[in-house]
Order: sequence, then C-alpha cells, then structure tokens
Amino acid sequence: MGILRIVRMEFEEQTVASFDVLFQEIHERIQAFDGCERVMVLTSTSQGNQRTTMSWWKDEASLNAYRKSEFFGAVWPRTKALFSKDPIAWSMDWSSEIVRPI
Repeated sequence: MGILRIVRMEFEEQTVASFDVLFQEIHERIQAFDGCERVMVLTSTSQGNQRTTMSWWKDEASLNAYRKSEFFGAVWPRTKALFSKDPIAWSMDWSSEIVRPI
C-alpha cells in the first residue's frame, strides 16, 4: 500500500509566481527522492493563488524520510514564507496494484 500526500496551499497574490518558479526548480529532486513515485502541482480553476501538490510515495516510511530530509528542511521554510493562510495537508492510502500515478 502506497501513500498519496496532498497539500493545498494558498499564497499571497504577489508571491504565487515565486512558488511556481520554486516548484519548477525542485520538483525533479522531489520526484527523484527514494520512494517517491511521482509529484505534481495543480492550479485552482477558481482561485489563481491556490496550488495543490500531490505526491505518491512507496510507503509512509519513504514520505517520512523525505519530510525529515535536509532538502525538505531547506525548501519548506522558503515555501511557508509565501503563504497567505496555513496549508491543509492530508495523506491517503493508495494501492499500486489498482491505480498507478500518471
């Protein structure tokens, strides 16, 4: 059983472009992290300053290792500084036998 991590973030209007650039810079490194199957960002159709990241992980241990990594420790504070509200995050189980991330 894998883990799907979903994080909805709302940014200040003047900082959302900075997040978009940051994500472009880091998404390949996240996806290359041991246990990460895929990572993507979605843009809200109704709120241009809202982004949702979805990342598929082999297991919870892989996600936790990423969250405790030096890389995450450097990137997350930069991301948080751009928020207009606290993010909303949750994890879901997903079965790799049933659904494979695109």
